[in-house]
Amino acid sequence: MTSAGPDVDIEDILLADRLRLEDLVDRDGLRELCATFHALFGISVRIYSSEGTLLADAGSEQELCAYVNGATQGRLACASTVGAVKEQDPGPNGDVVHPCFTGAIYRILALEYDARRVGRLIIGPFLPTNVASAPASLLAIDPAIAQERAQALLLKMPRAKPETVTRIAAHLKASLDLILFSGHKAHVTSKMHLASVREGYRQLEERNVRLQEAFDRLRELDRLKSNFLATVSHELRTPLTSIIGYSEMLSEGLTGDLTAEQKDFVKTIHDKGEQLLSLIMGLLDLGKLESGTMRMQMRQVRIGAVFDEVVSTLTPTARKKGVVLRLDTPNGLAELRGDPERLRQVFLNLVENGIKFTPPDGSITLQARMVEDDSMNSDMDGVSLLAPSRSRLEVRVMDTGIGIPLGEREKVFDAFYQVDSSSTREYGGTGLGLSIVKRLVEGHGGKIHVEDNAPNGTVFVVSFPRAAPNGVEAT
Repeated sequence: MTSAGPDVDIEDILLADRLRLEDLVDRDGLRELCATFHALFGISVRIYSSEGTLLADAGSEQELCAYVNGATQGRLACASTVGAVKEQDPGPNGDVVHPCFTGAIYRILALEYDARRVGRLIIGPFLPTNVASAPASLLAIDPAIAQERAQALLLKMPRAKPETVTRIAAHLKASLDLILFSGHKAHVTSKMHLASVREGYRQLEERNVRLQEAFDRLRELDRLKSNFLATVSHELRTPLTSIIGYSEMLSEGLTGDLTAEQKDFVKTIHDKGEQLLSLIMGLLDLGKLESGTMRMQMRQVRIGAVFDEVVSTLTPTARKKGVVLRLDTPNGLAELRGDPERLRQVFLNLVENGIKFTPPDGSITLQARMVEDDSMNSDMDGVSLLAPSRSRLEVRVMDTGIGIPLGEREKVFDAFYQVDSSSTREYGGTGLGLSIVKRLVEGHGGKIHVEDNAPNGTVFVVSFPRAAPNGVEAT
């Protein structure tokens, strides 16, 4: 059996084994077609399905039939004749004549479509042209039937030659064939569309299941990764703290004087230990942020004091590299609700990044402003005129360094991502800092993005709402 998919059967769509007339035609249209032929020729026309269901009937009871039905035996004879006509098989030729005791006849013709019989066409009763008087079979059916009355009514019946009826039938079948073709085409089109929709929906469900399974696996792997990093980082921090502590004691001469070369070696051990500890702390922070276990001590924060501390902490580092570090903030900046230590971590990281990627004689500027935030009202048209304005703190960390290419500006916030990922890159780092910064900013209800600073340099823009969102303390 031909199939177009797991749930799409072509033979079922085409109704190959069960083509039915009632599935392909509109009954109202079929009745109108039959009524047209009855109006033209005055002969009753009926169409039955292959199962014997009457689908269309156009015609009126002949006066002779009504008269005969008035007699008891006549009514029984009429019912028997009509029943026989309804059950009559058109035969192998698809065209048979069934006589009536009144002298009239019926033509029963097979209706075919696509070489299959789908119904029957019954034309009649009508009177053959050679019948001129009431036959004996009519007069003998019931004593109550009067010969003169039967003769007069018989002559009122529509007459037709066999060849005329054949032409009527051929024309009617040709018209019906066009209707069947259009109906079959519409049926197949509809079924194909439905089958296509079902198949598309099935494939979509399968993809969704696979995506959900992949997502669950990735989420589990991410959880295992976070647990692994947290465990390893915690276990590494303890011995590393000892290494840093002992190197400090050696540098201070607590175990005796050191030669200049030994002091250089100990200083290298201490510096590398500090770098490694910074990496471990970053991994721990990232793991806590990803798992949602980092708790922030939320309170009212004088953000200006945080900026002052950041600048005073990093000014020696900037001077050592030969770059200028500036603070550009107005007096009276509004207080924010947040964790001061985490806010300090955010801006320390951003300014350190600026120092790292800015060549000597360059500059880094930490700029802060309170701005009106109309983003919530931008889609409200005239209503925005009546809406209360809301302010937010906008902080820019601007440097004159090497800059970030346009295509990399969103990726720099991914964990472990670096613009220059080659093993021989000029600048150090692990690629964790900006990822942690982004999560901390969002944990305070804020946003961060990279702004264009052509032809060189980088501008990080951090925005915080003046009033922290509900529930932020539950971070």
